[in-house]
Amino acid sequence: REFIMKDSYSFDLDDAGLDKSYDLHREAYVRIFDRLGFHYVIVAAMAGALGGSKSEESLATAENGEDTYVRCANCGYAANVEAVRVPTPDAVDVTSLPAAHVEHTPDTPTIDTLVAAANADHPRADGRAWTAADTLKNVVVMLVNPDGTREPLAIGLPGDREVDEKRLGAQVEPAHVEAFGELDFARYPTLAKGYIGPGALGLEQSTGIRYLLDPRVADGTAWITGADVSGQHVFDLVKGRDFEGDGTIEAAEVRDGDACPSCGHGLESARGIEMGHIFQLGTKYAEALDLTVLDEFGKLRTVTMGSYGVGVSRAVACVAEGNHDELGLIWPRALAPADVHVVVTGKDQAVATYAEELTRALEARGVQVLPDDRRQASPGVKFKDAELIGVPTIVVVGRGLAGGVIEVKDRRSGERREVAVDAAVEEILTEIGQA
Repeated sequence: REFIMKDSYSFDLDDAGLDKSYDLHREAYVRIFDRLGFHYVIVAAMAGALGGSKSEESLATAENGEDTYVRCANCGYAANVEAVRVPTPDAVDVTSLPAAHVEHTPDTPTIDTLVAAANADHPRADGRAWTAADTLKNVVVMLVNPDGTREPLAIGLPGDREVDEKRLGAQVEPAHVEAFGELDFARYPTLAKGYIGPGALGLEQSTGIRYLLDPRVADGTAWITGADVSGQHVFDLVKGRDFEGDGTIEAAEVRDGDACPSCGHGLESARGIEMGHIFQLGTKYAEALDLTVLDEFGKLRTVTMGSYGVGVSRAVACVAEGNHDELGLIWPRALAPADVHVVVTGKDQAVATYAEELTRALEARGVQVLPDDRRQASPGVKFKDAELIGVPTIVVVGRGLAGGVIEVKDRRSGERREVAVDAAVEEILTEIGQA
């Protein structure tokens, strides 16, 4: 991933000043992206290793973007998938729930095989079929800290969900995540591979492995999960009654239709290219660097910082993704390599002479002109090249000249119109907004 940034930093005496600096940078970047002319969204984001209390990303919408975000059509909520927060279900009354019981489930090390065996051999009392959402999947990974120390981590989540590596990575920074390998299992013999359950997990349990739960694993929810013995699972194991975790973690995949954390309506996913990222860093780095100033009362104060970046080197790619059709680029006028593309068609010397005169007249008025007067290229080739290059205004000087007109075409809309030769300069200036 290539990302050359333009960075800006703010230094303020208090959080109110930081809020103002943050808002001013945000507004400035909105104006920049608006002028760049591509569609973008501003989404809540994780601060990551930089830390801080608030962070937002600006993503240029693109089907091939490297970032996935979710949005809510009902309330306008938008967030990078790493920053999505799962609404926590209300606690369930457990008094009517049956006691947990261990059942033999041979050859069921996967969620699919477990669900099939549960429906075949241990059907539900209410007649509903067991599904993957009724199972509690326990995934163990290895965290590698910046100093090289290694720490196992167990994640409990509904069995119909996968761990999202990007969401998990954002939660455990600055550590990075590695797979829990065979050598790691050998060091923890009480972990029954394929049948790991909460009984072996947790800082207070036999393994001492930290055990974090998805927010959906709320108090009163009942699960089928591993019994920590090969070929056995526990049914009706209830969170809060039969087991606990050491905390929660937002590491499960986010899917279309998941509840919006703001209004409860269904979320939809999309992809984008990260063009900007802004942070409220607070005092983290100022304290580390002992960055203090005297306030108006002569008292030393630790400054509070903000960081604001724009991906300058990605701008052209984002413009191209957001401004093209099947024929080629359609440059926003503020960024176009020229204001007008003059296409000369035909071999009549009068056509070439007038096109040159028109080009000089426009340049004299401050217009940037890209002339195409190639002798060996056919009109069709020139038209195709003009569409491909994508200058906003295309002027065709050709056989219409004999009738006293030239053609002016808007590259974006495709609209064409004829203008009189004697009014051509003023008409073109009006067309490009320089009259």
